[in-house]
This record gives sequence, structure tokens and C-alpha cells, in this order.
Amino acid sequence: MLCKKNNHHKNIINPEHEYEIRKKKLIEMEKQGFNFPNTFKINTNITDINKKYSRFDNTELLKKKKFFNVSGRIIKKRHMGKATFLVIQDMLETIQIYVTEKKISYDFYRNTFKKWDIGDIIFTTGTIFKTKTGQLSIYCSEINILSKALQPFPNKFHGLLNQDIKYRKRYLDLLSNVNVMKIFYKRSKILSIIRNFMNKNNFLEVETPMMQHIPGGASARPFITHHNSLDLKMYLRISPELYLKRLIIGGFSKIYEMNKNFRNEGISYKHNPEFTMMELYITYADYKDLMIFIKELLQHIVYQTTGNYILNYQNNEFDLKKPFKILTIKDAILHYNPKIKHSDLLNISEVQKLLYHHNIPIKKNWSLEKMIIKIFEHTTENKIIEPTFITEYPTETSPLARKNDFNKNLVDRFEFFIGGLEIGNGFSELNNPIEQKERFLKQKKLNQMNQKKEPYDKEYILAMEYGMPPTAGLGIGIDRLIMVLTNQKNIRNVILFPTLRPIK
Repeated sequence: MLCKKNNHHKNIINPEHEYEIRKKKLIEMEKQGFNFPNTFKINTNITDINKKYSRFDNTELLKKKKFFNVSGRIIKKRHMGKATFLVIQDMLETIQIYVTEKKISYDFYRNTFKKWDIGDIIFTTGTIFKTKTGQLSIYCSEINILSKALQPFPNKFHGLLNQDIKYRKRYLDLLSNVNVMKIFYKRSKILSIIRNFMNKNNFLEVETPMMQHIPGGASARPFITHHNSLDLKMYLRISPELYLKRLIIGGFSKIYEMNKNFRNEGISYKHNPEFTMMELYITYADYKDLMIFIKELLQHIVYQTTGNYILNYQNNEFDLKKPFKILTIKDAILHYNPKIKHSDLLNISEVQKLLYHHNIPIKKNWSLEKMIIKIFEHTTENKIIEPTFITEYPTETSPLARKNDFNKNLVDRFEFFIGGLEIGNGFSELNNPIEQKERFLKQKKLNQMNQKKEPYDKEYILAMEYGMPPTAGLGIGIDRLIMVLTNQKNIRNVILFPTLRPIK
């Protein structure tokens, strides 16, 4: 017995062909007077309708007899002869529209309305009711098209499946997946919560230059640009630190900036060349005060977004009321890598063996401390899942931090980790201008050995010579923080338009 051929593929329309069909529809609509109107005004939105009226039964809804003007994008349609059910979406919410040829006229229903497509943006007026299945709906008495979608839309049920297209065409990703929209709503809410927290704690929000004469405040490769009028090479900032500390010298006591930084380096699941950072400075405070601050900030954000102090990230649950771990760099390496022994970290030859074993490239001028930092970065960072402060960073790799009073080879600094991600970097600030200049010159010499020729910031040293109070400074990677708070494994999922290689 022969099987019948499956002809479902005949119903699939080629996207280019569908584009031409939709374009012809638009041309015909324009001949009939359509001009992408902007005169229809809504008197409510879908979110408010769902919030206010979902709890009422049909009898109560019919008594209200209130007419609602709403607008949205058609995401579903189901024709049933003389009646049609549409579903329209506005931001995060959807509502069903019931359209009948009796209400809007036979001619309009048959010759105009039925030609509209998924993706078209419409305006409708009607009363609300519930269907037999209990679905809140609008019984349409008037309907108009506001914008014609020419491109066919992704399948609403499956959404965009190609990850690369999701990032390149974020607008389609947002349209086809409400959960993506929710991530960016939550991001916006978190930024507002952070700003409110900072304001309540008497921090002043400030702005510093994004184009700088000298790239300072961090060790990273900058993006270079050119100012034509001044005929001057300039850099997109890698950090606002040295400008913010100028403001501390100028008399501010608690300041912060939340804005973009740019680093001309690699791209990964936790790195984007353009990223959002919050940097803050507090006078008469030290790095231990910053540990308390970052815990209170995290608790505040989580409580404001969830109503409790429990943070869930990648199948891990963290109770933010419990004490956070504090480990030195060496203790962390030993704790998370049982095969590494304490004796392996005591001298250069043993540490070099570890570097070779883990395929970590070595540079000739690296000190023992620098090598240990590299071992920590490659073997340990992504294993630090619980909220943890890592301390005892070497002076050599922390040129802007204050030396520890008891061990001059170390600085009063921490990095904060959660979920395998470094979220924050804080330290007691170096405020001795003579020592700061010496460290800058030493760093410059190392940079020249590594074929980096950027000068150090002499103007910052001059500012320090007017006197800088004891200060503590903290930088928080906002994108990574959002990753943890929205349970995302890739930084691209929390940046609307991540950096991508162009399609040739």
C-alpha cells in the first residue's frame, strides 16, 4: 500500500516571495489613501486592561460598557468565516481582539481587514468581555491599520532559534520572545534601583570624559581615535578612575558614575569591548568598608526585585543574609585546585611549572606575584561560585592601590566574585603623590618593554600634590551583575546590541 505524500511543505511561503506579496499589498493600500497615519490616540494600554479587568467575570464586564482605544502588533490571527480572532501585543502584554464583519461592515472586513498580516500594527476601539474559555478580549467596533510590516515574522511559538541572528537583529528577538523583553525590563529596573540606593546613601552622580588624552585607571588596550579640529590623538576611556579621583581632590566626598567604558581586547561570554561600569569613591573609608557596601547593595537589589534575600543563579541558591567568604589569592588557588600544593606557589621555578602545565603563556619580565595572578585567573576564577571576596593582591599589579601596612608587597584590595564571575574590584586608594609617580614610571617602563607607548597621567599627579584625603574606590561591572541577577550565562544576553563581527 502506497503512503500519501506529506504536502505540508507546500504551505511554507518563501520569505522573499512573502515580502513581494506584502509590498504589493502596501502599494495597493497607498493607492487607496493609506499614509501610515499618526492621528489615532489610545486611552489605555494592554497592560492596564489585563491588570484591572482580568479578575472580573463576563457579567461584570458587560455592565461597564466602556470603550477602550488600544494599539498593538498582530502576532496571531484566526479567521472563522464572518468573524476573526486577533492577538495583538504591546511591549510585554497581549490581548485578544474579536472582529466581526457585522460590526465593521462586510466590504471592509472582506476586502481590507482580511488582507492584513502578522506583524502589522493596528488600532482598535471596542468594549471588553470574556470568551467562553474565560479569555479577556476586546469586542471590536472600529479597527484601522497604522503600519504595514513588509518582512515576514519569525514563528511566534519557537521564536528566533539562531543565536547569532538574535544578537544581530535584536528587534526581531524582542518581538518574537517576550522573555528577552523581560530581561531588559529587569535590567532597566535594576539600574533604577542602584541609582536610588546611591542617592539614598548621599552619593552624588557625576559624569567624566569618555574621550581622554591619556588612557588611565586600568591596564587595558584602548580604542584610539583622532580629534580633527585639535589635530589630537585621543582615547576612548578604559576607566573613569583618574577623573573621579580628581573630583575627590576637588572636595567631593561621595561620588559615583554609571556609564560606558571601552577596552580594545577580546570578546567572550563575560567580555564585551563596550561595557557598563559603575565606579564610586568614598572619602575617609577603606577597602573593608567597600566589602560591607557591596554586600548591602546586592542585598538591596535582590530584595527590591524578589521580595527576599535569596539569589538564584545557574542552579545555585545564595542566601545573601549569610556572611560572604573572604579568601586570599593563594588560599583560593589551593582551595579550588586540590592538586596544587602550597609549596608549588613559593618560588618562580615551581610556579613556572604550573604555568606550563596549564598551558598559560609566560612573558620574560613576569615576577612571581604576576605569575600567581595568572594561575588564579586561569585555574580558579570560574570556580568561585559562592559570593566571595578575594584579597591580598600584589602591589605590582595594583598601581593605584594603597600598600598594606604590614606587607608592602601587597595592597589593601579585593575582587568580588559570584557565580564564577568577577563583579567588583575595590581598594583603599593610594594618596601619596610621590609614590604614585614612582609606580606610574615603573608601569610605563614595563609597558615600553611590552611595546605599549601610552604616557602616564602627569596632570593626575599634579592634582594629587594638592592633597587627596584617605579614600576607598570600587568598580562594579554592571553587565556581569545583570547576568547574575537575570540568570544569564552570556553577557550578550544582557546587552541590547553587543559587539559583533560584521557580516560580509
